[in-house]
Amino acid sequence: MATIASTVQTAAADAKLLRFALKQDAVGSGANGVVYVLAAAIFGEMFGLPAAFLYPVGAFLVVFAAALLLLASRPTVNTAAVIVVMAVNIAWVAASVELLVAGWFPLTGLGTALVIAQAVVVAGFTALQYAGLRKSG
Repeated sequence: MATIASTVQTAAADAKLLRFALKQDAVGSGANGVVYVLAAAIFGEMFGLPAAFLYPVGAFLVVFAAALLLLASRPTVNTAAVIVVMAVNIAWVAASVELLVAGWFPLTGLGTALVIAQAVVVAGFTALQYAGLRKSG
């Protein structure tokens, strides 16, 4: 019995970094999503992004954030789900680079800074999630 309890405590402690990374990603994604949905027209002008682009991106981020919180709150963090989260984050970073390189939108200087900053932060979340996954696995 003591061995089982010890193993469960160790697994929970090992997942601490992973849960932290998932929750931080959720907070950042959710906050951005809410702002994009509520202020798409204002932010669109500031950043050079169409409101019609920011609304669905914001809605996606809100749903993504909820999924991250759910994943982080489970008694056992699902490895496959974390890999999907990391893949989505990597796709976000790649799309950010493509958005800048291809010039999809007439970004303002502030818009360019936003895209770069978000890509760096998302890459950081992904690195933390990967580290947490390795430590807990």
